[in-house]
Amino acid sequence: MKKQSKKIIVKNIRKYFEDEIFLNHKKKSLNDNAKLKSYKINPITVRYLSKVLDDNYTAEGIAKALYYPRVLGTSINTSFGGRIQKMFVELGLAEASLIDEMDIEFIDKVDNRRKYCQLKSGPNTINSGDVSPILTKFNAVVNRARTNSKMNLVNNDLVLGVLYGNSEELSAHYKKIDKKFPVFTGTDFWYRLTGHKNIYKNLVVELDELIFSLPTDDFLNVGWKKLAKEIEASPLFDNK
Repeated sequence: MKKQSKKIIVKNIRKYFEDEIFLNHKKKSLNDNAKLKSYKINPITVRYLSKVLDDNYTAEGIAKALYYPRVLGTSINTSFGGRIQKMFVELGLAEASLIDEMDIEFIDKVDNRRKYCQLKSGPNTINSGDVSPILTKFNAVVNRARTNSKMNLVNNDLVLGVLYGNSEELSAHYKKIDKKFPVFTGTDFWYRLTGHKNIYKNLVVELDELIFSLPTDDFLNVGWKKLAKEIEASPLFDNK
C-alpha cells in the first residue's frame, strides 16, 4: 500500500468526517431519531424524565427525554467506531482484516511489519470485563498463526489502535493488555498507520476547524419539536 502525503490524508479525513460522520449524524437526527417508532419507551421513567426536563408530563418533556440522549450520545457514539474502520479502508490507509477478531490490517511504518489491529476510540473506553476476552481472542490468533507458516505473525503484530489520547492516559485495563500485546495510542498510532509523525496534531486542528465551521441549522431543536408533535397525537397521552 503506497504511502500517501500528509496533506492528502488530512484533507481526505476532514472530508470523510464532514460527510459520513457529522452531516450523516445531522440527517439521522432529523429523520430516524425524530420518529416515535424508533424508541422503546419505559412509561414510568419517561414520566419522571419529562417532569425533570419540563416540570410536567408533556409532549415536549417526553420528546427531550427521548431525543437528547439518543442524538447527543448513543447515535453518534455507536456509529463512530464502525465508520472510522470503514474510513481507513476507503481512504486506502488500511485493509479490512480477514481475521474475525481484528478490524483492520496495515503495514506499520515504524517496523515495516503487517499489523493486525482492533480499533478503540479512546484511552478509557474498555472496562475490566473487556480485558480477558481481548486477550483470549488475541492469543487464539497467535496460536492459529503457529500452525500457518504463511502468516509470519508474532505477539507484537497484534495491536490495539486507540484513536485519541496518549499512553499516559491509558487506563489500567489497557495497560494490562499492553504487557502482552502493544497498545498504540493517539500520536503513536497515527504515525505507525500513516508514516507521518505529526499528523495526529494536524488532524486535531483540522477537525476542530471543521466542527466550528459546520452549520447546525438548529437541528437539535427542530428534531425534538418534530418528535413532540408525534408524541402529542400518540397513545402516550390517552391516560395522562
